[in-house]
Amino acid sequence: MSTAPNAPALADRQAITDMIYRYCRAVDRLDISLGHSIWHVDGVADYGNFYQGDGRGVIDLICAQHEQLLHHSHQVSNILIEIDGDCAGSEAYVTATLRCIRDARVMQIDVWGRYVDWWSRREGCWGLDKRIAILDFDEIRDVVEMQRHKAGRRDRRDASYAALERGLGGGDAIAF
Repeated sequence: MSTAPNAPALADRQAITDMIYRYCRAVDRLDISLGHSIWHVDGVADYGNFYQGDGRGVIDLICAQHEQLLHHSHQVSNILIEIDGDCAGSEAYVTATLRCIRDARVMQIDVWGRYVDWWSRREGCWGLDKRIAILDFDEIRDVVEMQRHKAGRRDRRDASYAALERGLGGGDAIAF
């Protein structure tokens, strides 16, 4: 195990952590270009029987399948990162909650697993070289929907894009 990281190592850890979060955002917002951006061009993905191939291809497949769902939400936690120069490895726990219609019933699928990732920094930018997605367990069940709140969108019209663009100098318009 490594000792306390220095300032450059902290910046590298944060850059990798941000990439892991961007992956979840990409599949939840169906933002294929964002999803592609975390992978190096030659990166590979191993999602077991679901998918094995180039990293950007798994983004295409997941987003296409998610378009058929009612709702989906991914979270990551317990992120561990070990860095050695321009190479790094990480493990992140993931929870995915998916809603779909099956046999005219609303069903919820919950998945718990981990992303085990190999990273490299190329031309100053971190990217994924390889991901192994490990499924620890899952479940599917009937859902009785509760009161509706303001719904999120699965595209660039989601309110989060306007908020994040504001941080990039995109203006101060706030609409309710």
